Amino acid sequence: MSDPMRPRASLRTAVVWEVLKDALDRRVKATGRDALDVLDTGGGSGNFAVPAARLGHRVTVVDPSPNALFALERRAAEAGVADRVKGVQGDAHGLFDVVERGGYDAVLCHGVLEYVDDPAEGVRNAVAALRPEGVLSLLAAGLGGAVLARALAGHFKEAQKALEDPNGRWGEGDPVPHRFTVEQLTALVEGAGLRVGAVHGVRVFADLVPGVLVDTEPGALDALLKLEAAAAEFPAFHSVATQLHVLGETQAAADA
Repeated sequence: MSDPMRPRASLRTAVVWEVLKDALDRRVKATGRDALDVLDTGGGSGNFAVPAARLGHRVTVVDPSPNALFALERRAAEAGVADRVKGVQGDAHGLFDVVERGGYDAVLCHGVLEYVDDPAEGVRNAVAALRPEGVLSLLAAGLGGAVLARALAGHFKEAQKALEDPNGRWGEGDPVPHRFTVEQLTALVEGAGLRVGAVHGVRVFADLVPGVLVDTEPGALDALLKLEAAAAEFPAFHSVATQLHVLGETQAAADA
């Protein structure tokens, strides 16, 4: 995976990274500690873990793929943060076989809920890993974005199938087992005992704009990034976003 700081990859990660960085900065101020303990479930090769470690935080990445963890180790070393990034093999279901409960100031759960059998259990496990004053960064596939993408590609029956399917799937060939609405994700977060601090739509336009336009038109990438950031907070665009980001806070963190 690419870094959130690299231009092309930033279309997919910029909004989430800015929200996450702000949340981590607020936890630093609230705790008085320069370095936080961060858990990144399903963190793969370190798309967010390495930038978080660059801020000085200690990051544990849990991922089922040995190849991803090998790439994480190499990437952390190249970034000079190998001493602050630890990768362990595991998954959301057996999270506490490899990490401790209640040991983290922030937990990232990005691109995980789509693939677990029980999304509610996945969120509960992520929350159980938090300290009493902690934040959860939850990123998952949005239903509306998939419906819109299938329709714009001319696959109208698949678009309707996704719209009506309980899991938001457009057919047997759909590689994503679960997609979510904002209401579903916020209900999962609140059901696990957290307060919803913010909701953002991610990749509202990025997946719909022809890549050749972004790559060749002068200033197009920067303008698109600014548009994505501006639209991310508007509820009207959440229903068509490719991904949805929810920031959840423990009550103690929200009060801090």
